[in-house]
Amino acid sequence: MPVPDYYSMLEVPSRATLVQIKKSYRRLVRLHHPDLHEETQDTRIKQLNEAYAVLSNATRRAAYDALLLEQLRATVLLERTRQQQAEGRLTAAEERQEKMTWVQGIVGFFHELKKGMKDER
Repeated sequence: MPVPDYYSMLEVPSRATLVQIKKSYRRLVRLHHPDLHEETQDTRIKQLNEAYAVLSNATRRAAYDALLLEQLRATVLLERTRQQQAEGRLTAAEERQEKMTWVQGIVGFFHELKKGMKDER
């Protein structure tokens, strides 16, 4: 399950200070608060609260950053594996095209055998 991107939820960069995070959180909560805007959903406020709870605590933020880094690492490894498999499939397909059939092999063998017998005479 992918880790939610709390930085994008709060619209701050990953190197944001606590002051920047708090300012952005307050702005977004006021913008999306259901008491002020009837059309907004309560789930958006819950997401913002969760993001702020994680990013405002230094310990939880460090653990979250490590989790994001691990997810990024896994994604890159998965993509590289897929690329290598795709390249392997292309190579195998190319090899199959270059190989001759067994009939062509037998015909070629007898052709070379006859050619070798003529050279010995």
